[in-house]
Amino acid sequence: MLDYDKEADGYDVTRGGEPRAAAASAAVLALLPEDARSLLDLACGTGIVTRRLAAGRPGLSVTGADAAHGMTRRAASRLPGAVVRADCRRLPFPGGSFDAVSAVWLLHLLDDAGPVVAEAARVLRPGGVFVTTVDKDAAHLVGSDIDALAAPYRVEHPTDGSERVTAYAAEHGLTPSGTALFRGHGQGRTPRRVAHHIRTGRLYAAGGPQLADRMEMLPGPDVPRREPEFTLRAFRKG
Repeated sequence: MLDYDKEADGYDVTRGGEPRAAAASAAVLALLPEDARSLLDLACGTGIVTRRLAAGRPGLSVTGADAAHGMTRRAASRLPGAVVRADCRRLPFPGGSFDAVSAVWLLHLLDDAGPVVAEAARVLRPGGVFVTTVDKDAAHLVGSDIDALAAPYRVEHPTDGSERVTAYAAEHGLTPSGTALFRGHGQGRTPRRVAHHIRTGRLYAAGGPQLADRMEMLPGPDVPRREPEFTLRAFRKG
């Protein structure tokens, strides 16, 4: 797991910056009910997406929540007075507080996404919608030489797998209500970057140093492969 306090200052640059934030926020907003008036953005990070959610629909009050001090500090500069530091598995809000809850690129980081889905359901009002990215790692499988080399070391049951998240949602009275896609920007993988992630245990750890070495030997080790396309799923309460 990354140290998000340390990552905060350079986080946006390595995650597609404003173009990715624009694409992600537009996709989230497309899945929200027209009459939604309040949105909680879980794991809001630096607030780069959260700010666009707030600006993207008149009359929508947006609150950001993140557990990392460095991230909430950055987010608060973008949304003064609208960001709280909180564990997304134990939110400091009463039940039924929000018309919508979003979580972009959160569930894949967790050992168990169930508690976050449960909390999202708890703070939603009846008829409210939970919108979350699913199958994040699978989005990077674009049929490249990187994918072929890493295939034997992929995790088969990711914590943000669509079927798994749908099952968690059903346990708390949330039913599927829509899907949207958005494309990454500057997030196409390079062999050298993947090799670094292997060595630091973030990707394909079972492959070890040998896989990292083989990855760096692929043609064009610094040439990005095709951009990923990320999936959002929406679930309605009640």
